Amino acid sequence: MSLLRVQGLTKKFGGLNAVEDLSFDIQTGSVHSIIGPNGAGKTTLLNLLTGVYQPSSGKIAFEEHDLTGRAPHEYASHGIARTFQNLQVFFNMSALENVMVGRYMHERCGLASTLLRGPGLKRAEKTCRDEAAELLRYVGLQDYLSSASDSMPYGALKRLEIARALATKPKMMLLDEPAAGLNPTEALELENLIGRLTERGVTVVLVEHNMRLVMGVSDHILVLDYGRKLAEGPAQSVRNDPKVIEAYLGSSVPHDGSFGKDIAAAVTIGVEMRR
Repeated sequence: MSLLRVQGLTKKFGGLNAVEDLSFDIQTGSVHSIIGPNGAGKTTLLNLLTGVYQPSSGKIAFEEHDLTGRAPHEYASHGIARTFQNLQVFFNMSALENVMVGRYMHERCGLASTLLRGPGLKRAEKTCRDEAAELLRYVGLQDYLSSASDSMPYGALKRLEIARALATKPKMMLLDEPAAGLNPTEALELENLIGRLTERGVTVVLVEHNMRLVMGVSDHILVLDYGRKLAEGPAQSVRNDPKVIEAYLGSSVPHDGSFGKDIAAAVTIGVEMRR
């Protein structure tokens, strides 16, 4: 079943087509990765899929609801959450408070209850705090329940963003380069967390340069180049596609197996060269 359907999506910035005539489906319960060289349009696509950018043309449908041109909060209310390539953490708040912010759509206390500090508000605050603490434990941040966010290491802040996104109770989560800046141990922990997200019922859309992570978690991969679809399919077919290797490494790279039997290694080398 298609959770998200994109048809003919185009985004123009002046004379530049950052995304051009892009169509694809994302299936419920899958890990759908979007890869491509720097400047391929990956983050622009995520901004379109969350209402940050308005498309120049095309259609975005989520669970058969047409969200094209809607505001970001409407995408969120339908169950689409995201993290960011550059950390968007409230550093004047604690880790727990950051996650509590993600529950804002699910709080039902009115103005009178807030002003009077009635028992309903107190119960709601306790529920919010308890659920935020549980999400911190879920992403492996149980040691930071009482921490100020500005004292947390970079890798922990990446998972804090995921916990905050989970607090919105999403059906689909878009992760924009979550492994950027992580060491190998942290990247492995992230890989395990992505697997647990799908077990939780969350469909994951992953934009990532770490090809080892992408190949390890993906059910389906979409490859972009200059805003257009270059290739699409299961990880095995994408990593052996000569067009994908050429996009990362250039047309002078031989496709005769001289990089070894595992072409994914060549893609990984190419990504590291381009970063």
